[in-house]
Amino acid sequence: MKLVITGASGQLGRRAAELVLAAAAAEDVILTTRTPEALASFAARGAAVRRADFAEPRTLSAAFAGAERMLLVSATDLATRTAQHRAAIDAANAAGVRHVIYTSGLRPERPNPAAVAASHYATEQALAQSGMAWTVLRNSLYADYQLPEAERALHAGVLVHNRGRGAVAYVAREDCAAAAAAVLLGDGHDGAVYDITGSEAFTADDLAALYAELGGRPVRAQALDDAAFVAALGGGATGDDHLRYGAELVASFGRSIREGYMSACTDHVAILTERPPRSLRQTLAPLRATR
Repeated sequence: MKLVITGASGQLGRRAAELVLAAAAAEDVILTTRTPEALASFAARGAAVRRADFAEPRTLSAAFAGAERMLLVSATDLATRTAQHRAAIDAANAAGVRHVIYTSGLRPERPNPAAVAASHYATEQALAQSGMAWTVLRNSLYADYQLPEAERALHAGVLVHNRGRGAVAYVAREDCAAAAAAVLLGDGHDGAVYDITGSEAFTADDLAALYAELGGRPVRAQALDDAAFVAALGGGATGDDHLRYGAELVASFGRSIREGYMSACTDHVAILTERPPRSLRQTLAPLRATR
């Protein structure tokens, strides 16, 4: 069975490709990317590396040709990715792909305020209406992103946030890749929606305590409202639209956490990969080395 992974030069797609190639014949693996040269090492191993740019739909059908299953890794441009994903789904259908696995986010339905939610939901709906078999992997927030947050909190002695009392079961990108590879390679997942999470949920107070323990310095959590949090991130009246956009993006996740949209805590990683997920403590282990 021919398998295709989109966005294979990105961090999630690349790791999923490595895991798939460890279990499948290289000649059965197709990797697509805007930058084929970035995947030269995979091509040398026998995988087919093809150029596919979601912003150029005409490149997609040929890139997906011959594949039966696809891992559709969500694109990064929030302003355009709904249309890009729909184009990718249409191209996959035209190319004869039978089953699409999509990397979505937790509870993307309205009125989830996370900036990524609307495009995830629209993509899920497009898949459901495509006539192809589908599986949705709703990934929780990456534990990997908590490392720079922890470092900032340790430096400042305070974890500022707008999460309220909400909690998140952060998941390692490695576990997202492993779950995606397992579904791409396995059977019995048609129509399934999996919440890909860690095994323990953390509030902001929990995070502050963990950061302090691992980093060896006191950290307290300070809750702010959305406007104050955006300003604290440098997105206030600075005139820097890029900085404000980034701050509002982060704040949208905090509000989503506060309102309970990120609260899922499941055993789906363990079920799919047949091993426990990596803990947040394990992901934050580098903090010990910087004491």
